[in-house]
Amino acid sequence: MSPDDPPDDLEFPVAPPAPLKGRGAVTNLQGRYERDERERIDDGWLHTDAEDGSGSPVLRTQVFEERAKSILTRNSSPDIPFSVSLNPYRGCEHGCIYCFARPTHSYLGLSPGLDFESRIYAKVNAGELLERELSKPSYEPEPIALGVNTDAYQPVERDLRLTRRVIEILHERGHPFAAITKSSLIERDIDLLAPMAQRGQVMAAITVTTLDADIARTLEPRAATPSRRLRTIRTLSEAGIPVGVSIAPVIPFVTEPDMERVLEACAEAGATSASYIVLRLPWEVAPLFKDWLAAHFPDRADRVMSRVRDMRGGKDYDSSFATRMKGEGLWADMLKQRFQKATKRLGLNARQRGILDMSGFHRPDASSARGKAADSVQLKLF
Repeated sequence: MSPDDPPDDLEFPVAPPAPLKGRGAVTNLQGRYERDERERIDDGWLHTDAEDGSGSPVLRTQVFEERAKSILTRNSSPDIPFSVSLNPYRGCEHGCIYCFARPTHSYLGLSPGLDFESRIYAKVNAGELLERELSKPSYEPEPIALGVNTDAYQPVERDLRLTRRVIEILHERGHPFAAITKSSLIERDIDLLAPMAQRGQVMAAITVTTLDADIARTLEPRAATPSRRLRTIRTLSEAGIPVGVSIAPVIPFVTEPDMERVLEACAEAGATSASYIVLRLPWEVAPLFKDWLAAHFPDRADRVMSRVRDMRGGKDYDSSFATRMKGEGLWADMLKQRFQKATKRLGLNARQRGILDMSGFHRPDASSARGKAADSVQLKLF
């Protein structure tokens, strides 16, 4: 046997990560709560469907209806600029490989990998639950962050319009909110957003990670292209809606060199504020991201992860509130300086942001809200 021959016990070698057209993850990594482990092997009979001409397996998106029990999520994290959020969907078809929400699919017994971006759960009673929540006498209004866990304007929203219904209710009740998205679909709701912006009740943020369309195609395969997101910033700005840019995440040697160019392009398009977050790799996101690097950037994978660990105290990820968003150390400090110099030069963040007017909120009639909700606030005796 030659030195180059595989050992006898590797009859079926583990199949290397291979990109799927239109998908971010390159594996269906098992969730951390699964008992059994499975490995994809190449026995020469891997099924492929050449329908798309790529020779890769075709993975179709499935949407499942979910009747949620609650719709508002509260947090007390000191590094998050909001305490209440609303997410109409679980899972996200945009397929961003870096998405920090991927591990939540483990709670469903599904994979944070391909399952997360192909098995979407739609909270079909989101509007009813929101109406019920706002009608409670104990409800204290504060700005709601819309779509921060998974994108509220992902492709399925075009048909289901759950986000549209949520915004209609917030518009009717004069309740402030902030939306963040990678989708141009937000332009559909300008008829609701523009009047709220005039009353100081809404702001929007568009995530732009890079201006390189080729990188974006693998990094965020089913999100709007970078050029389309810039057009969305311009459209929202021209409609009088305050709009900022979120550079999230900053990935060393992949999107990081683009930071200043992204800020310049977004400022020119009409953005008035900007923020950034360094790559976060909690739980299953770390191995998924490493597989993505191996499949798309094998030449720089080691350098990327080495730089990530430099900013995370030698680990793939550190969840400490003080450092998880921006990292720490020399490279994190350099990123911070670059960002601050660029935003100052471009006039971004020159005005105070994040102040939304709560005075226009009016509570809906409780009995009407109960009638609309699937589950009444209190059971009737007779």
